[in-house]
Amino acid sequence: MSASAIFGCRLVAAPPARSFPGAKTASPSRVEYGGLVIENSSRPQKKATAHHRKSRPKKTQPWDVKRGPAVYPPLPEMPPEWTLVSEDIAAADTTVEAEAEAVAA
Repeated sequence: MSASAIFGCRLVAAPPARSFPGAKTASPSRVEYGGLVIENSSRPQKKATAHHRKSRPKKTQPWDVKRGPAVYPPLPEMPPEWTLVSEDIAAADTTVEAEAEAVAA
């Protein structure tokens, strides 16, 4: 719904201060198009990664510049998630369980 439909009259916008049509710039962060004003940030902040890269401590000492990353010993091998059980061991387990149930009963 337009403003003229609500108020029943036309809105008059002030002409730009300069004689040529288009945008006039009041300041680097503010642009005016007729009566419409668009404001920008004059000092936008860096986003996370750009900020961390720009503000990280720099290596200036010769001994530090030549230094490489830390070397750690390799991690031990992870145990397998599943262990295959042979039939002999599975049969022995069932006899142990059966003996335990017999003792408990």
